[in-house]
Amino acid sequence: MRLPSIILDRAALSNFRSAIQKEWLITNGLGGYASSTALGINTRKYHGLLVAAMHPPRDRRVFLEKLDEEIVSGSAVHQLAANEFQNGIFPQRFGILEELSISPFPRYVYKANDTTVQKTVFMPHERNCVVALYNISNEGSLDVKMCIFPTVNWRPFHSVTDRKKTSEFRQEQEDRTVKISFQTPHSTLLMKSTDGRYFVEEKWIESVYFREEAYRGESCFDDWYSPGYFETSVEACRKADFAIVAVAEEEGDFAARVLKEVPSTVQGLRALHEEEVKRHQDFLTRFYDSHEDIPSSDWLDWLVLASDTFIVKGLNSSERSVVAGYHWFGAWGRDTFVSLPGLLLVTGRFEAARAIILSFARCCEKGLIPNFFPDEAGLPVHNAVDATLWYINAVLQYLKYTGDFKFVEEQLWETFKAIIECHVKGTSFSIHVDTDGLLSHGPQLTWVDAAVYGEPVLPRAGKAVEVQALWYNALKIMELLANRFGETDEAEKCAQMAQKASRSFVDKFWNCEEGCLYDVVGDFECDGSLRPNQIFALALDFVMLNNDMNERVLDVVQRGLLTPFGLRTLSRNDPYYISVYSGDRASRDRAYHNGTVWSWLLGPLTTAFLKTKGDTGLRREYAFQTFLKPLLTQQIYEAGLGTLSEIFDGEPPHTPRGCIAQAWSVGEPFRAYVEDILQIRPRFERKVLQSSG
Repeated sequence: MRLPSIILDRAALSNFRSAIQKEWLITNGLGGYASSTALGINTRKYHGLLVAAMHPPRDRRVFLEKLDEEIVSGSAVHQLAANEFQNGIFPQRFGILEELSISPFPRYVYKANDTTVQKTVFMPHERNCVVALYNISNEGSLDVKMCIFPTVNWRPFHSVTDRKKTSEFRQEQEDRTVKISFQTPHSTLLMKSTDGRYFVEEKWIESVYFREEAYRGESCFDDWYSPGYFETSVEACRKADFAIVAVAEEEGDFAARVLKEVPSTVQGLRALHEEEVKRHQDFLTRFYDSHEDIPSSDWLDWLVLASDTFIVKGLNSSERSVVAGYHWFGAWGRDTFVSLPGLLLVTGRFEAARAIILSFARCCEKGLIPNFFPDEAGLPVHNAVDATLWYINAVLQYLKYTGDFKFVEEQLWETFKAIIECHVKGTSFSIHVDTDGLLSHGPQLTWVDAAVYGEPVLPRAGKAVEVQALWYNALKIMELLANRFGETDEAEKCAQMAQKASRSFVDKFWNCEEGCLYDVVGDFECDGSLRPNQIFALALDFVMLNNDMNERVLDVVQRGLLTPFGLRTLSRNDPYYISVYSGDRASRDRAYHNGTVWSWLLGPLTTAFLKTKGDTGLRREYAFQTFLKPLLTQQIYEAGLGTLSEIFDGEPPHTPRGCIAQAWSVGEPFRAYVEDILQIRPRFERKVLQSSG
């Protein structure tokens, strides 16, 4: 199957302001990745040609920053690469970059007088390895030499390097293979060229400037170690192919074994590249074969391919998890189960979905699944009220696609009952069912969880609107399952709890004056600020409001919060509204949920709209054109090329911000497009929901 492509020609690349903001990303299925900008200039501390996960998918470290090339022809030296420093970009003239194409891997094309260089970067699947394939065409009358300078680091990807504070390292060379061993943290980088020679020429490149980190108020200067360079020659009027392979592992012997598993010739590496291309082609083919009614398009192809970048394998070959966002997020429970239907169920990856669901069940503690797993070594953190409820909802969606009640009954049912019991009796962070049947909780436990200097920006303690919607939905799912499994007492108990919660919700959350829902109901006051959280009360399978209320909520949210790329997190009319997500971490965290646009919310908005207004052809066309099309058909070619950003500014031009690739930004709009717009519903949906009576 033909793969989609994104091509930036010389004219596009000459627009520095635009090109420097476009970034590419390729992943290895372990949590590691390679990433840079369209110009090949690293602008983030998270950029790197080899960012490896030492304990997949955690403990990610930058090992290989870049491979910087130069062409030597006679006395002329043409530098192909450029880097940014505080006083500017060096070399200033980097216009020899002719083209960047991505399909699905990035390929740079440079032209220096009569010499053309093509450089393709890819990562073998499930290996902490990166390969750069080079093709050099020398059409001139002089022989040329090409020198490739690897720039090396060995830092956790959240940090930067100060050479004065670096730990000990050692370089060893054998033929065209270079081994660099680092003491703290203990690890090894192996690099090998298929042709030419390697020369030791140690130096430091100091104070490389990361403009994106400076804009974000983060540490923005990094020191890079250059151990030497690879050199190969190309005769006049000849062509040459060669490649450089880099492998990073915690143990040197293991790194050597991995390097031996990778082909040692350029022909073998090109074959490996074709295998990786075919893996992407097969993934697309399986999707369209299982959805014959879906029309193919470049933007949809990219969306399907993007869904695969977030699914990673753990240390155990059977473990799977979802990376919440690239570059810096790890595995988050809430993000996992919000995005799971779009990333895994719509694409038919039921075995991986089952593995993820089961792994979180094993980590359930006091009725709560983990909120996140630290990138460094450490125990999972269970500080969320909604993650567990999203988990139960994701299992219902899994059942709709698979009908696999046996798995749920044998592997999950006892955990589910324990979850409900813990919530009723009370568990961590003051999470408990109140006397009104609604779920009460402490501060900073919802997805609105930003904090400044340890203090929540929006505490939302009490009873948050989406938590109540999820709680009611979970109780109805429990009723459904209990009936299915013949546990009538459990079913009756959950039905009564759901009925009580529903009555209290309508009574306490309906804001008659505004015709919508309060965002948070506390013991003594209600928060009436207009936020998008109330949309979940309409979008979930089991809802508590009547249709007239649903329509009024929908109209208020659409009128007050909708932008072309998502929903604002606060009305522009609110005095606390912040229009731009910028500045240092404190400034950004204040804006994160006070006006910043989140694209993942377009998924539940689309679902809620068609559930409430009716899913006729005209309504579906309106929903696609109004809610999804601008994001899916435009933003897939901006910021993170071939994927979707985490957030956007609240005001035009709605500049992309945050992660360049976010799991739920891809998963939820993708799910809504397939399930709601195209009406390709899960195979067992009707049968499963009939179990609820």
